[in-house]
Amino acid sequence: MRNHSIFRLLAALAFSCLLAGAQDLHPANQSRPAERNSPNKQADETGGPAPVHDLNGTWIGPGEAQLMTHIPAMTPAGQAKLKLNIPDPFSGSSNDPWQTCDPFGMPRSVNNENRILGFATMPDRVIILENYGKVWREIWMDGRQLPKNVGHRGGPSSRWFGYSVGHWEGDKTLVVDTVGMMPESWSDRRGYPHTVDAHVIERYTRPDHDHLNLTERIDDPMYYTKPFVIATTAYKWISGQDDPTVAAIPFADEQVCIPSQAIEYMKVMGIPADEDAATGDKRK
Repeated sequence: MRNHSIFRLLAALAFSCLLAGAQDLHPANQSRPAERNSPNKQADETGGPAPVHDLNGTWIGPGEAQLMTHIPAMTPAGQAKLKLNIPDPFSGSSNDPWQTCDPFGMPRSVNNENRILGFATMPDRVIILENYGKVWREIWMDGRQLPKNVGHRGGPSSRWFGYSVGHWEGDKTLVVDTVGMMPESWSDRRGYPHTVDAHVIERYTRPDHDHLNLTERIDDPMYYTKPFVIATTAYKWISGQDDPTVAAIPFADEQVCIPSQAIEYMKVMGIPADEDAATGDKRK
């Protein structure tokens, strides 16, 4: 009889190959130590004060957000939907969209595989660049309103990454509001669902030059009895990115899920590992 734990280990190793080109998640210039004889130790640790209304540049995160464990009570509709979602992209019995390289969409893209994040400012919008899947999101800053009735009669169609507007709260916090996300996407890798009427609020706070803190909040009364914070992440500025003499390019690594490789993996590893060798039945 097959050893299930060995299959799990092999499955994890095989699935890691699907992230084409994801070689070094920590750019070489990131680990450069501060000057030991610096006259200002605090400045070394913080990089100095944060610029006003400016997140521009590339940031490195932990790879996975800190998911909150205190999920509010779910409505009967939410509970029914949650039971249909089976996490674990390594398993042949899972219906995780990740398994077939479907887009994470919102709000999951904010809290899953979030190793490298970038920001770029245009006159009327901020662009958020997510390295996994090479996703870019437009955050409109020109005062326009979010669309109404998305996904319903008379409104625009829902989208994987929804519709986003933003504003500055004080000098250091960018607040992003997103609606109209396709309900086929999950809220996080655990399989928590959301409806097309969900409202997601991201808060990016830059307390100093070198640090960025993210809080992601969801309001979806059809599935959850109250709004809640689903994830938090701490990012660090990649030092040297504004120095043309530094060889490493922060966004050089590619993290791409390849559908053809994912399908082959499931044939060779995922489905066999999910079956009983004697009966061919799926493991429970």
